[in-house]
Amino acid sequence: MCDVTIVGAGPYGLSVAAHLRGLGIDCRIIGSPMESWKSKMPKGMLLKSAGFASNLSDPEHAFTLRQFCIEHGSPYDHLDLPIPLETFSAYGLAFQKRCVPDVEDEELVSLVPAPEGFDLRMKSGLSFRTRKVVIATGLTYFRHIPELLSGLPSDKLSHAADVHDLQRFRAQRVAVLGSGASAIDIAVLLSEARVNVQLIARKPAIIYSGRWGGSGSHPVLRRLVRPVSGIGPGWKHRLFADLPWLFRYFPEYYRLEMAEKFPSPSGGEPMKDRAAAVPLLVGRLPQEVRISEHGVQLNLVSMDGNTQVVEADHVIAATGYRADVHRLPFLNPSIIEMLRLIGKTPRLSTNFESSIPGLYFVGHVSTTTFGPVMRFVFGTDFTSRTISRHLASRMLPRPWRESPRTSTGQHRPSVSTSSARKCL
Repeated sequence: MCDVTIVGAGPYGLSVAAHLRGLGIDCRIIGSPMESWKSKMPKGMLLKSAGFASNLSDPEHAFTLRQFCIEHGSPYDHLDLPIPLETFSAYGLAFQKRCVPDVEDEELVSLVPAPEGFDLRMKSGLSFRTRKVVIATGLTYFRHIPELLSGLPSDKLSHAADVHDLQRFRAQRVAVLGSGASAIDIAVLLSEARVNVQLIARKPAIIYSGRWGGSGSHPVLRRLVRPVSGIGPGWKHRLFADLPWLFRYFPEYYRLEMAEKFPSPSGGEPMKDRAAAVPLLVGRLPQEVRISEHGVQLNLVSMDGNTQVVEADHVIAATGYRADVHRLPFLNPSIIEMLRLIGKTPRLSTNFESSIPGLYFVGHVSTTTFGPVMRFVFGTDFTSRTISRHLASRMLPRPWRESPRTSTGQHRPSVSTSSARKCL
Protein backbone atom coordinates (compact mmCIF):
# COMPACT_ATOMS: atom_id res chain seq x y z
CA MET A 1 0.00 0.00 0.00
CA CYS A 2 1.18 3.51 -0.81
CA ASP A 3 0.00 6.76 0.75
CA VAL A 4 -1.25 8.62 -2.34
CA THR A 5 -1.92 7.65 -5.97
CA ILE A 6 -2.40 10.29 -8.65
CA VAL A 7 -4.43 9.22 -11.68
CA GLY A 8 -3.40 11.28 -14.69
CA ALA A 9 -0.05 12.64 -15.87
CA GLY A 10 -1.02 15.93 -17.49
CA PRO A 11 -0.17 19.39 -16.07
CA TYR A 12 -2.31 18.94 -12.94
CA GLY A 13 -1.22 15.41 -12.10
CA LEU A 14 2.47 16.16 -12.65
CA SER A 15 2.29 19.35 -10.57
CA VAL A 16 0.57 17.63 -7.65
CA ALA A 17 3.13 14.82 -7.75
CA ALA A 18 6.05 17.29 -7.78
CA HIS A 19 4.73 19.04 -4.67
CA LEU A 20 3.95 15.84 -2.76
CA ARG A 21 7.44 14.55 -3.40
CA GLY A 22 8.92 17.87 -2.39
CA LEU A 23 7.25 17.34 1.00
CA GLY A 24 8.41 13.74 1.27
CA ILE A 25 4.97 12.17 0.75
CA ASP A 26 5.05 8.66 -0.69
CA CYS A 27 3.03 8.72 -3.91
CA ARG A 28 2.58 6.95 -7.22
CA ILE A 29 1.41 8.57 -10.43
CA ILE A 30 -0.12 6.62 -13.30
CA GLY A 31 -0.86 7.74 -16.84
CA SER A 32 0.82 8.65 -20.11
CA PRO A 33 2.71 11.95 -19.60
CA MET A 34 1.16 14.91 -21.48
CA GLU A 35 -0.71 12.47 -23.74
CA SER A 36 -3.54 14.77 -24.83
CA TRP A 37 -1.19 17.66 -25.50
CA LYS A 38 1.38 15.75 -27.52
CA SER A 39 -0.84 13.42 -29.57
CA LYS A 40 -4.45 14.68 -29.58
CA MET A 41 -4.54 18.42 -30.14
CA PRO A 42 -3.98 19.85 -33.66
CA LYS A 43 -0.39 20.30 -34.78
CA GLY A 44 0.41 23.98 -35.17
CA MET A 45 -2.12 25.14 -32.57
CA LEU A 46 -1.19 28.12 -30.39
CA LEU A 47 -1.91 28.23 -26.67
CA LYS A 48 -4.44 30.87 -25.72
CA SER A 49 -2.66 31.39 -22.37
CA ALA A 50 0.24 33.81 -21.98
CA GLY A 51 3.75 32.59 -21.19
CA PHE A 52 3.69 33.52 -17.49
CA ALA A 53 0.38 31.63 -17.09
CA SER A 54 1.57 28.40 -18.72
CA ASN A 55 3.91 27.02 -16.07
CA LEU A 56 3.55 23.64 -14.45
CA SER A 57 4.11 23.94 -10.71
CA ASP A 58 7.01 22.60 -8.69
CA PRO A 59 7.67 23.52 -5.03
CA GLU A 60 10.31 26.16 -5.75
CA HIS A 61 9.18 27.33 -9.21
CA ALA A 62 12.54 26.02 -10.37
CA PHE A 63 11.49 24.83 -13.83
CA THR A 64 9.21 27.28 -15.59
CA LEU A 65 8.30 27.56 -19.25
CA ARG A 66 10.65 30.54 -19.47
CA GLN A 67 13.54 28.44 -18.10
CA PHE A 68 12.77 25.68 -20.60
CA CYS A 69 12.73 28.14 -23.51
CA ILE A 70 16.05 29.64 -22.40
CA GLU A 71 17.65 26.20 -22.23
CA HIS A 72 16.37 25.25 -25.70
CA GLY A 73 16.78 28.59 -27.43
CA SER A 74 13.04 28.99 -28.01
CA PRO A 75 11.37 32.42 -28.20
CA TYR A 76 9.54 33.46 -25.05
CA ASP A 77 7.66 36.45 -23.65
CA HIS A 78 5.65 36.73 -20.45
CA LEU A 79 2.62 38.25 -22.18
CA ASP A 80 2.25 38.67 -25.89
CA LEU A 81 4.30 36.02 -27.68
CA PRO A 82 2.08 33.05 -28.66
CA ILE A 83 3.23 29.66 -27.38
CA PRO A 84 3.15 26.84 -29.94
CA LEU A 85 1.52 23.62 -28.78
CA GLU A 86 4.70 21.71 -29.61
CA THR A 87 6.77 23.96 -27.31
CA PHE A 88 4.39 23.50 -24.40
CA SER A 89 4.20 19.72 -24.91
CA ALA A 90 8.00 19.46 -24.93
CA TYR A 91 8.17 21.59 -21.77
CA GLY A 92 5.64 19.35 -20.02
CA LEU A 93 7.64 16.23 -20.89
CA ALA A 94 10.86 17.88 -19.73
CA PHE A 95 9.14 18.83 -16.45
CA GLN A 96 8.03 15.23 -16.00
CA LYS A 97 11.54 13.86 -16.56
CA ARG A 98 13.07 16.30 -14.08
CA CYS A 99 10.44 16.44 -11.35
CA VAL A 100 8.40 13.22 -11.68
CA PRO A 101 10.68 10.72 -13.45
CA ASP A 102 8.91 7.54 -12.35
CA VAL A 103 5.47 7.97 -13.90
CA GLU A 104 3.89 4.56 -14.47
CA ASP A 105 2.47 4.45 -18.00
CA GLU A 106 -0.70 2.56 -17.06
CA GLU A 107 -4.43 2.98 -17.73
CA LEU A 108 -6.78 2.75 -14.76
CA VAL A 109 -9.85 0.59 -15.38
CA SER A 110 -11.23 0.14 -11.88
CA LEU A 111 -11.27 2.18 -8.66
CA VAL A 112 -13.08 0.49 -5.77
CA PRO A 113 -13.40 1.45 -2.07
CA ALA A 114 -11.44 -0.84 0.23
CA PRO A 115 -10.51 -1.03 3.91
CA GLU A 116 -8.19 1.91 4.71
CA GLY A 117 -8.32 3.22 1.16
CA PHE A 118 -8.98 2.13 -2.41
CA ASP A 119 -8.14 -0.77 -4.70
CA LEU A 120 -6.89 0.18 -8.16
CA ARG A 121 -6.68 -2.13 -11.16
CA MET A 122 -4.94 -1.29 -14.41
CA LYS A 123 -5.65 -2.40 -17.97
CA SER A 124 -2.35 -4.33 -17.90
CA GLY A 125 -3.52 -6.40 -14.91
CA LEU A 126 -1.44 -4.52 -12.34
CA SER A 127 -3.35 -3.90 -9.11
CA PHE A 128 -2.53 -2.32 -5.77
CA ARG A 129 -4.06 -0.53 -2.79
CA THR A 130 -3.62 3.10 -1.82
CA ARG A 131 -4.81 5.21 1.08
CA LYS A 132 -5.74 8.29 -0.96
CA VAL A 133 -6.44 8.97 -4.64
CA VAL A 134 -6.18 12.20 -6.62
CA ILE A 135 -8.15 12.10 -9.89
CA ALA A 136 -6.32 14.31 -12.42
CA THR A 137 -7.50 12.86 -15.74
CA GLY A 138 -8.02 16.23 -17.42
CA LEU A 139 -10.46 16.52 -20.31
CA THR A 140 -10.09 13.01 -21.72
CA TYR A 141 -13.55 11.76 -20.75
CA PHE A 142 -15.46 15.03 -21.03
CA ARG A 143 -15.59 15.75 -24.76
CA HIS A 144 -18.94 17.23 -25.68
CA ILE A 145 -20.59 16.42 -29.00
CA PRO A 146 -24.11 17.83 -29.52
CA GLU A 147 -26.81 15.18 -29.68
CA LEU A 148 -27.70 16.35 -33.20
CA LEU A 149 -24.29 15.13 -34.42
CA SER A 150 -24.03 11.96 -32.34
CA GLY A 151 -25.61 9.79 -35.02
CA LEU A 152 -22.89 10.48 -37.58
CA PRO A 153 -20.45 7.62 -38.25
CA SER A 154 -16.93 7.97 -36.86
CA ASP A 155 -15.40 8.41 -40.31
CA LYS A 156 -17.56 11.51 -40.80
CA LEU A 157 -17.28 13.10 -37.35
CA SER A 158 -14.42 14.08 -35.03
CA HIS A 159 -14.14 16.07 -31.84
CA ALA A 160 -11.57 18.87 -31.81
CA ALA A 161 -9.48 16.80 -29.40
CA ASP A 162 -9.04 14.03 -31.99
CA VAL A 163 -7.65 15.86 -35.01
CA HIS A 164 -3.92 15.91 -34.25
CA ASP A 165 -2.87 15.44 -37.88
CA LEU A 166 -4.85 17.83 -40.06
CA GLN A 167 -3.15 16.65 -43.24
CA ARG A 168 -5.56 13.71 -43.38
CA PHE A 169 -8.33 16.12 -44.39
CA ARG A 170 -6.67 17.18 -47.64
CA ALA A 171 -8.99 16.89 -50.65
CA GLN A 172 -12.00 16.86 -48.29
CA ARG A 173 -14.69 19.41 -47.53
CA VAL A 174 -14.61 20.08 -43.77
CA ALA A 175 -17.16 21.89 -41.63
CA VAL A 176 -15.86 23.10 -38.25
CA LEU A 177 -18.55 23.83 -35.66
CA GLY A 178 -17.77 26.24 -32.83
CA SER A 179 -16.64 29.77 -32.00
CA GLY A 180 -13.89 29.24 -29.44
CA ALA A 181 -10.13 29.07 -29.75
CA SER A 182 -10.08 25.40 -30.80
CA ALA A 183 -12.59 25.97 -33.60
CA ILE A 184 -10.78 29.03 -34.90
CA ASP A 185 -7.32 27.47 -34.70
CA ILE A 186 -8.45 24.31 -36.49
CA ALA A 187 -10.26 26.26 -39.22
CA VAL A 188 -7.21 28.49 -39.78
CA LEU A 189 -4.77 25.58 -39.88
CA LEU A 190 -7.00 23.67 -42.31
CA SER A 191 -7.32 26.73 -44.54
CA GLU A 192 -3.55 27.23 -44.57
CA ALA A 193 -3.16 23.55 -45.50
CA ARG A 194 -5.40 24.28 -48.51
CA VAL A 195 -8.31 22.25 -47.18
CA ASN A 196 -11.79 23.31 -48.26
CA VAL A 197 -13.08 24.41 -44.85
CA GLN A 198 -15.99 26.40 -43.45
CA LEU A 199 -16.37 27.65 -39.88
CA ILE A 200 -19.96 27.52 -38.63
CA ALA A 201 -20.89 29.31 -35.40
CA ARG A 202 -24.21 30.05 -33.75
CA LYS A 203 -22.84 33.33 -32.37
CA PRO A 204 -23.43 36.38 -34.60
CA ALA A 205 -19.72 37.24 -34.65
CA ILE A 206 -16.35 35.68 -33.90
CA ILE A 207 -14.73 37.31 -30.87
CA TYR A 208 -10.98 37.61 -30.26
CA SER A 209 -9.76 37.96 -26.70
CA GLY A 210 -7.30 40.79 -27.34
CA ARG A 211 -3.72 41.13 -26.19
CA TRP A 212 -2.94 39.82 -22.73
CA GLY A 213 -1.01 42.99 -21.98
CA GLY A 214 -4.02 45.10 -22.93
CA SER A 215 -4.19 47.90 -25.48
CA GLY A 216 -3.78 51.67 -25.31
CA SER A 217 -0.77 53.94 -25.00
CA HIS A 218 -0.77 54.61 -21.23
CA PRO A 219 0.56 51.52 -19.39
CA VAL A 220 -0.88 52.45 -15.97
CA LEU A 221 -4.39 53.23 -17.22
CA ARG A 222 -4.30 50.16 -19.46
CA ARG A 223 -3.63 47.89 -16.50
CA LEU A 224 -6.30 49.61 -14.39
CA VAL A 225 -8.97 49.14 -17.04
CA ARG A 226 -8.04 45.57 -18.01
CA PRO A 227 -5.58 44.10 -15.49
CA VAL A 228 -3.55 41.06 -16.48
CA SER A 229 -4.52 37.73 -14.93
CA GLY A 230 -3.62 34.08 -15.37
CA ILE A 231 -6.76 33.41 -17.43
CA GLY A 232 -6.95 36.60 -19.50
CA PRO A 233 -7.21 40.39 -19.16
CA GLY A 234 -10.02 41.93 -17.07
CA TRP A 235 -11.09 42.42 -13.46
CA LYS A 236 -13.45 39.45 -13.40
CA HIS A 237 -10.68 37.26 -14.84
CA ARG A 238 -8.33 38.61 -12.17
CA LEU A 239 -10.76 37.78 -9.36
CA PHE A 240 -11.31 34.20 -10.51
CA ALA A 241 -7.59 33.64 -11.24
CA ASP A 242 -6.17 35.03 -8.00
CA LEU A 243 -8.84 34.01 -5.47
CA PRO A 244 -10.03 30.50 -6.39
CA TRP A 245 -10.69 29.71 -2.73
CA LEU A 246 -13.35 32.45 -2.68
CA PHE A 247 -15.35 30.96 -5.57
CA ARG A 248 -16.79 28.10 -3.51
CA TYR A 249 -18.64 30.61 -1.29
CA PHE A 250 -20.66 32.05 -4.18
CA PRO A 251 -24.27 30.85 -4.69
CA GLU A 252 -24.49 27.46 -6.35
CA TYR A 253 -26.46 28.70 -9.38
CA TYR A 254 -23.77 31.32 -10.04
CA ARG A 255 -20.95 28.80 -9.75
CA LEU A 256 -22.64 26.46 -12.21
CA GLU A 257 -23.17 29.29 -14.67
CA MET A 258 -19.59 30.63 -14.44
CA ALA A 259 -18.11 27.14 -14.63
CA GLU A 260 -19.87 26.59 -17.94
CA LYS A 261 -19.86 30.02 -19.59
CA PHE A 262 -16.87 32.03 -18.34
CA PRO A 263 -14.68 33.07 -20.04
CA SER A 264 -16.81 33.34 -23.18
CA PRO A 265 -15.61 31.39 -26.23
CA SER A 266 -13.12 33.48 -28.17
CA GLY A 267 -10.09 33.13 -30.37
CA GLY A 268 -6.57 34.16 -29.49
CA GLU A 269 -5.45 37.56 -30.80
CA PRO A 270 -2.61 36.06 -32.92
CA MET A 271 -5.17 34.16 -35.01
CA LYS A 272 -7.26 37.20 -35.93
CA ASP A 273 -5.38 38.18 -39.10
CA ARG A 274 -4.82 34.56 -40.13
CA ALA A 275 -8.54 33.84 -39.83
CA ALA A 276 -9.43 36.49 -42.41
CA ALA A 277 -9.17 33.91 -45.21
CA VAL A 278 -11.50 31.37 -43.53
CA PRO A 279 -15.09 31.26 -44.91
CA LEU A 280 -17.44 32.04 -42.01
CA LEU A 281 -21.08 31.18 -41.46
CA VAL A 282 -21.94 32.98 -38.22
CA GLY A 283 -25.28 33.32 -36.49
CA ARG A 284 -26.31 29.91 -37.78
CA LEU A 285 -27.38 26.82 -35.89
CA PRO A 286 -27.54 23.26 -37.28
CA GLN A 287 -31.19 22.22 -37.28
CA GLU A 288 -30.80 18.85 -38.98
CA VAL A 289 -27.79 16.71 -39.86
CA ARG A 290 -27.95 13.65 -42.09
CA ILE A 291 -25.90 11.53 -44.45
CA SER A 292 -26.59 12.12 -48.14
CA GLU A 293 -25.08 10.78 -51.35
CA HIS A 294 -22.77 13.81 -51.33
CA GLY A 295 -21.50 13.38 -47.77
CA VAL A 296 -22.81 15.04 -44.60
CA GLN A 297 -25.66 17.47 -45.13
CA LEU A 298 -26.12 20.19 -42.51
CA ASN A 299 -29.35 22.14 -42.58
CA LEU A 300 -28.66 25.47 -40.91
CA VAL A 301 -31.09 28.07 -39.62
CA SER A 302 -30.00 31.68 -39.09
CA MET A 303 -31.10 34.09 -36.38
CA ASP A 304 -33.63 35.68 -38.74
CA GLY A 305 -35.17 32.30 -39.59
CA ASN A 306 -33.56 31.80 -43.00
CA THR A 307 -32.31 28.31 -43.82
CA GLN A 308 -29.22 27.12 -45.65
CA VAL A 309 -27.79 23.76 -46.62
CA VAL A 310 -24.07 23.02 -46.28
CA GLU A 311 -22.47 19.78 -47.45
CA ALA A 312 -19.20 18.42 -46.15
CA ASP A 313 -17.16 15.22 -46.20
CA HIS A 314 -16.26 15.56 -42.53
CA VAL A 315 -17.54 17.50 -39.52
CA ILE A 316 -15.25 18.61 -36.68
CA ALA A 317 -17.12 19.43 -33.47
CA ALA A 318 -15.10 22.06 -31.62
CA THR A 319 -17.90 22.15 -29.09
CA GLY A 320 -15.93 22.00 -25.87
CA TYR A 321 -16.07 19.80 -22.81
CA ARG A 322 -18.61 19.11 -20.06
CA ALA A 323 -17.39 17.67 -16.80
CA ASP A 324 -19.49 14.76 -15.53
CA VAL A 325 -18.26 12.16 -13.04
CA HIS A 326 -20.66 9.61 -14.51
CA ARG A 327 -18.42 9.59 -17.59
CA LEU A 328 -15.33 8.46 -15.68
CA PRO A 329 -15.41 4.75 -16.63
CA PHE A 330 -13.07 3.56 -13.91
CA LEU A 331 -15.22 4.75 -10.99
CA ASN A 332 -17.08 1.94 -9.29
CA PRO A 333 -20.87 2.54 -9.19
CA SER A 334 -20.74 2.53 -5.40
CA ILE A 335 -18.41 5.53 -5.54
CA ILE A 336 -20.75 7.43 -7.86
CA GLU A 337 -23.64 6.77 -5.48
CA MET A 338 -21.72 8.06 -2.46
CA LEU A 339 -20.47 11.26 -4.10
CA ARG A 340 -22.25 14.49 -3.21
CA LEU A 341 -22.53 16.50 -6.41
CA ILE A 342 -22.92 20.06 -7.57
CA GLY A 343 -24.46 19.68 -10.99
CA LYS A 344 -22.63 16.65 -12.37
CA THR A 345 -19.34 17.27 -10.60
CA PRO A 346 -18.15 16.41 -7.08
CA ARG A 347 -18.80 18.86 -4.27
CA LEU A 348 -15.30 19.47 -2.91
CA SER A 349 -13.84 20.71 0.36
CA THR A 350 -11.35 23.57 0.63
CA ASN A 351 -8.67 20.91 0.05
CA PHE A 352 -10.20 19.35 -3.11
CA GLU A 353 -11.47 16.35 -1.11
CA SER A 354 -14.82 14.89 -2.17
CA SER A 355 -17.55 13.62 0.14
CA ILE A 356 -15.72 10.27 0.07
CA PRO A 357 -12.78 10.60 2.49
CA GLY A 358 -9.46 10.18 0.72
CA LEU A 359 -10.81 10.78 -2.81
CA TYR A 360 -9.76 14.07 -4.43
CA PHE A 361 -10.58 15.65 -7.80
CA VAL A 362 -8.55 18.33 -9.59
CA GLY A 363 -8.55 20.15 -12.91
CA HIS A 364 -11.63 20.72 -15.06
CA VAL A 365 -13.91 18.65 -12.83
CA SER A 366 -13.19 21.00 -9.89
CA THR A 367 -14.36 24.13 -11.74
CA THR A 368 -17.74 24.25 -9.98
CA THR A 369 -15.92 24.51 -6.63
CA PHE A 370 -12.89 26.66 -7.42
CA GLY A 371 -13.89 28.50 -10.56
CA PRO A 372 -12.87 28.85 -14.22
CA VAL A 373 -9.15 29.01 -13.40
CA MET A 374 -9.28 25.22 -13.02
CA ARG A 375 -9.71 24.93 -16.80
CA PHE A 376 -6.32 26.59 -17.27
CA VAL A 377 -2.73 25.49 -16.63
CA PHE A 378 -2.47 28.55 -14.35
CA GLY A 379 -4.62 26.70 -11.81
CA THR A 380 -1.98 24.02 -11.21
CA ASP A 381 -0.06 26.09 -8.64
CA PHE A 382 -2.98 26.76 -6.30
CA THR A 383 -4.19 23.18 -6.68
CA SER A 384 -0.89 21.41 -6.04
CA ARG A 385 0.09 23.62 -3.10
CA THR A 386 -3.32 23.25 -1.47
CA ILE A 387 -3.48 19.47 -1.80
CA SER A 388 0.14 18.81 -0.87
CA ARG A 389 -0.03 20.91 2.31
CA HIS A 390 -3.29 19.25 3.29
CA LEU A 391 -1.96 15.72 2.77
CA ALA A 392 1.32 16.55 4.52
CA SER A 393 -0.66 17.61 7.58
CA ARG A 394 -2.51 14.27 7.55
CA MET A 395 0.49 11.96 7.44
CA LEU A 396 4.09 11.84 8.53
CA PRO A 397 6.61 12.26 5.68
CA ARG A 398 8.68 9.16 5.19
CA PRO A 399 11.93 8.38 3.37
CA TRP A 400 11.44 7.00 -0.14
CA ARG A 401 11.09 3.24 -0.08
CA GLU A 402 13.83 1.43 -1.90
CA SER A 403 12.48 0.30 -5.28
CA PRO A 404 9.10 -1.00 -4.03
CA ARG A 405 7.80 -3.91 -6.06
CA THR A 406 4.54 -3.72 -7.92
CA SER A 407 2.21 -6.72 -8.03
CA THR A 408 3.74 -7.65 -11.39
CA GLY A 409 7.13 -8.08 -9.75
CA GLN A 410 8.64 -5.00 -11.41
CA HIS A 411 10.58 -2.40 -9.45
CA ARG A 412 9.19 1.10 -9.19
CA PRO A 413 12.03 3.67 -9.38
CA SER A 414 12.73 5.73 -6.29
CA VAL A 415 13.30 9.48 -6.25
CA SER A 416 15.18 11.42 -3.61
CA THR A 417 13.27 14.16 -1.80
CA SER A 418 15.94 16.76 -2.51
CA SER A 419 15.97 16.13 -6.25
CA ALA A 420 12.17 16.19 -6.41
CA ARG A 421 12.13 19.44 -4.51
CA LYS A 422 14.63 21.26 -6.71
CA CYS A 423 13.70 19.73 -10.07
CA LEU A 424 17.16 20.53 -11.36
